[in-house]
Amino acid sequence: MIKQILIFLFLLNSLSVSQSQTLKEKLDQLLKDEFFESSLIAKDIYDLTADEYLYRVNSKMLLHPASNMKLFTSIAGLLTLGVDYQFLTSLYYDGEILGSTLYGNLYIEGGCDPEFRTENLSNFILSLKALNINSIVGNIYADLSFKDSLYWGVGWMWDDDPSTDAPYLSALNINGNAVSVTLNGANVGQSAEIILNPNSEFFSVNNQTITVLKKEEEDFYITRNWFNRKNEIIASGKVSLEKENNENGDKQVNVLNPELYFLTLFKETLIQNGISFTGDISITKLPPINKYLGSITTSLMTVLMNVNKNSNNLSAEMVLYAMAEKYFGRPATAENGIKVINELITSVGHNPEEYRIVDGSGVSHYNLISAELILDILKYIYTNEKEVYRRLWETLPIAGIDGTLEKRMTNSSAFNNVRAKTGTLSGVNALSGYVTAANGNQIAFSILIQNHVNKTSEARQFQDEICKILAEYR
Repeated sequence: MIKQILIFLFLLNSLSVSQSQTLKEKLDQLLKDEFFESSLIAKDIYDLTADEYLYRVNSKMLLHPASNMKLFTSIAGLLTLGVDYQFLTSLYYDGEILGSTLYGNLYIEGGCDPEFRTENLSNFILSLKALNINSIVGNIYADLSFKDSLYWGVGWMWDDDPSTDAPYLSALNINGNAVSVTLNGANVGQSAEIILNPNSEFFSVNNQTITVLKKEEEDFYITRNWFNRKNEIIASGKVSLEKENNENGDKQVNVLNPELYFLTLFKETLIQNGISFTGDISITKLPPINKYLGSITTSLMTVLMNVNKNSNNLSAEMVLYAMAEKYFGRPATAENGIKVINELITSVGHNPEEYRIVDGSGVSHYNLISAELILDILKYIYTNEKEVYRRLWETLPIAGIDGTLEKRMTNSSAFNNVRAKTGTLSGVNALSGYVTAANGNQIAFSILIQNHVNKTSEARQFQDEICKILAEYR
């Protein structure tokens, strides 16, 4: 009995000591972990309500932001494009309509919309049906003059292909410039079934699979023939008959020449809807004499929800190009988009020349910024741009609830509290955003961790623990 009382008193004392620790002591304690003997961490934490710094370490150190770069692109986009900005994809024609036949060409003018999907093509079909067109004697062209011809950002890694994290960039995008590949086991000993979504003649299929009986035998691989720069889907290995969630394999791969992918899907949609077409598809500029048929629009906020909730790289890069086009004209370039971001950096009191920014999504390892800069931008919009702050807040992942934070901090005081942008590259993890403390104060923070090998989960655990400590701060 005495022993139990002593243990109870010890635990009570330990709890008391723990609760009496200052915020600084708790955060300092985390840095003593052996993880940081070989890895770098930068933290900058600010109480927006009390208008004071709570903790700073290595805050000026230049590190890779990974997808925290999307905060810069999103905030600059909200400030310069405005929430009413619309990404446009427009349909035109030339020639003349005789009876139910168009003797002329169709032109699709790309406006860097990253959210255009196959189903949106039905609106273009309706525009043609409204003119009673059921036959086209001519060609279909894509006008890509909105942006330059560079299909990747500076410093993007060649071996990221064919990951959808490295999408090919175009003024004319569809389905995230990716295709979904599903494998279904057929008869044992025979090739598995390969299903493409959307199904299109744009792809060839190289099926090297074999169907096996049991799930434990399964071992398959799906890719695109990226090394030879082909839109050839390659599937190999063993696919079992024992299905989970009605599918054995489901993977997305990026698509080479997304503008031709778009045109091919449009051609196929025409034919599926009873509009005959036997012409060619190609790239050219919209002629000066043309007739407008209609447009598909996507709002900036819709795009930013995908940028931040899902950390979508294509969407971030298209926002960068949209800013470039608005302020510097066509063809839009990433370099000109970065000039707009640099104006944001200047407005918060920093010198853009002290940092390096080369893309809008953070895919490039060339990007170098500081936790201090991220924090100052988060502070700036909270204090000076309330509407921008509110809009950004809407797009940020919520801890334990959605987006890239859906599975993090689920059993923590940070649950459904922290709103922050994640960032992940090889050896890099970042988390920056906002949290409400236990005393009701709003806190902005930036945590950059890098130079670790195969320890992504550990880096995230440190970030999550920091967020927990901030959420409990009084």
